[in-house]
Amino acid sequence: QVQLVESGGGLVQAGGSLRLSCAASGVTFISMYTMVWFRQAPGKEREFVAAMTRAGGTPSYADSVKGRFTISRDNAKNALFLQMSVMRPDDTAVYFCAARLGIVSSTSASDYTYWGQGTQVTVSL
Repeated sequence: QVQLVESGGGLVQAGGSLRLSCAASGVTFISMYTMVWFRQAPGKEREFVAAMTRAGGTPSYADSVKGRFTISRDNAKNALFLQMSVMRPDDTAVYFCAARLGIVSSTSASDYTYWGQGTQVTVSL
């Protein structure tokens, strides 16, 4: 059973940066999993942020974060990261790490089997 734990959330001013981490456990070959970040703002549906199918693979991003966020992973450490820069108030949300077996990514939350508990990110003016 894959377990995911996010960390690194917090309060940041607009224009600032944060780096989120996701630690995976209970898995032998994390490289076999596509790992992604989603986020959910109050009153809104969970939305796709970024995905990486394997370390060194071509990442994909939501248009709203492209050029500002960078996803990366370290399979040796069973870890996924999200570097967020030039942050905006509309980036405020709970950020979730998710994973599914296979190397085909999806922007649909229902396609992911394993989820972390989420970490709150708040961007103030």
